[in-house]
Amino acid sequence: MKLPKIFRNSAFQLALLYTFLFAASVLFLLGFIYWATVGFMSDQVDETIQAEIQGLAEQYRRQGLRGMVSVMNERVLNDPQGESIYLLVNNEFQPQAGNLNEWPALVEDDDGWISFYLNRSGGRFSAPHMARARVFTLRGGYRLLVGRDVFALFRVRELIERSLTWGVGITLAMAFLGGVALSKSTRRRIEAITHTSRQIMQGNLSLRVPTRGTGDDFDELAEHLNRMLDQIEGLMAGVRHVSDNIAHDLRTPLTRMRGRLELLQSKDLEEDSRMIVQEVIAEADHLLVTFNALLRIARIESGGYSGKFDDVDLYELVVDAVDLYEAVASDKSQHLSLDLAKGITTKGDRDLLFQAIANLLDNAIKYTPEGGNVGVRLRAFDNAVISVWDEGPGIVEEEREKVLERFYRVDKTRGLPGNGLGLSMVKAVSEMHKGHLLLKDNQPGLRAELHLPLIRIQKQSSSGQDQKSGQASLPGPETTA
Repeated sequence: MKLPKIFRNSAFQLALLYTFLFAASVLFLLGFIYWATVGFMSDQVDETIQAEIQGLAEQYRRQGLRGMVSVMNERVLNDPQGESIYLLVNNEFQPQAGNLNEWPALVEDDDGWISFYLNRSGGRFSAPHMARARVFTLRGGYRLLVGRDVFALFRVRELIERSLTWGVGITLAMAFLGGVALSKSTRRRIEAITHTSRQIMQGNLSLRVPTRGTGDDFDELAEHLNRMLDQIEGLMAGVRHVSDNIAHDLRTPLTRMRGRLELLQSKDLEEDSRMIVQEVIAEADHLLVTFNALLRIARIESGGYSGKFDDVDLYELVVDAVDLYEAVASDKSQHLSLDLAKGITTKGDRDLLFQAIANLLDNAIKYTPEGGNVGVRLRAFDNAVISVWDEGPGIVEEEREKVLERFYRVDKTRGLPGNGLGLSMVKAVSEMHKGHLLLKDNQPGLRAELHLPLIRIQKQSSSGQDQKSGQASLPGPETTA
């Protein structure tokens, strides 16, 4: 039998959750009532004590100490239950009048009220319990204690607290059981969508979110997501088709043009013409590099790159990249320092990871002035972390996300060579390897950290950091950590 739509609506199910929240608010209200009730009863006790104090003070002013003692004795006789407490002692704390046998141990609060344990035989309660009072000093060294037995107040407070404790416990238990039942049902539906989404993000665009055929909100959401995925898959196919066309229709003619320019350069030309041809060849090379980088980033981000993932020794990979750029750093008289730990391995495409590290090194050397310092560090924490730092102009925090976009360049570096795709390439490679790229302030300069998943780490060793101008200090083979 198919349930009515309202029972299949997730909003109705959420309403059940709000019912439990309402129950919590009711408990809060009951707690407030408890606070107000106990507070009201405490105020009543205090007002009763104050009224008795005022009466005794009036008698003391009119008839002196004897008149006050007479009134106290009369009140004690009229209160066989002993709810009111009186005690008059001399300067040696010997009882002179009242219904207490000795001066109690008192605890004073911030408002001047006195609390003490009342332990006496007879009356309604023979067990020790609390009393509340005020103490006054009279002429002649006498001290007067006037108070009330608050055992009834504590009994009421204890009863309410016990009731609230059981009420809160039962309510929370019921809410927990209901929440578990509700969350399991909802979680299964969400996990199905999440699992499919993860696989789609990894490049399998043919998958679709499963439906149950119940017609509820989750089925409706899944149907909309599936239609959206159909459109995305069609658009991605169109992009790949356009990319293939561009590769065939634009890159090939550009390569041919460059070859013809080189052929023209080999002929006997005037010096001015030869320089112009060289400049055009350089521009063509720049266009080809930019074009290839764009296509490679697009393939990586779309999941179309079919790289081979193997275990990659990051120590050897970084050393190879440093060897490639050591001469470039030497040409600028830069100090290239290494601090590399051995035995750190990740799973990935070695060529892409090499390209990413090379891009970071290229940027660091490019933006560091002559005679400056460039450093590379490899360490294993929760992830494998490759840090490349420089002493260049750096990047302000507001622009560190923007420089990861394609073609974005900081204003103060626009005059330097480059196309604004280096960090975009590193970001795409890091995400393809389930890692991430962080840009930090090196003070001065920039510190780029490439975080990659760690699959294995052996005993680590690190390189020394003393180096000569333009030369990398590479770790020796016997170095151990």
